[in-house]
Amino acid sequence: MKLAIGSDTKGFTLKEHLKRHLSNLGHEIVDETTGKDLDFFDAATQVVKVVKEKRAERGIVIDEYGVGPFMVANKYKYIVCANAFDEHSAQMTIRHNNANMIAIGSGIVGPRLAEKICEAFLNTDYDGGRHQIRVDMLNKMC
Repeated sequence: MKLAIGSDTKGFTLKEHLKRHLSNLGHEIVDETTGKDLDFFDAATQVVKVVKEKRAERGIVIDEYGVGPFMVANKYKYIVCANAFDEHSAQMTIRHNNANMIAIGSGIVGPRLAEKICEAFLNTDYDGGRHQIRVDMLNKMC
């Protein structure tokens, strides 16, 4: 899968770790934040742009707590982003919300758990059906 990834200064080390891990699993990575001096707003906005333009299927953005990029990303139409702290939340946000982005907090989630969160996010499919009503409502809000 092709995915966009980005981080602010506090998420940079975890982002670099996840890039290597996900690349080793066969995913194509589009790194939107190669410098260390970005704010979470800029990082999230850059990843959103790539996902919205369909240059990547999904996006991952990392800062210290995950909340900032989560809020920024959800301001954009057709972006559904979840702040994921465990594998189950990463799976369910795809299954029930058709999320195309997740935010991860490097100050909360360590490297091994972040790997598992990303794997769950990338290896889960949308259930559709009754959940589509909610997804349509979310997309009408922006």
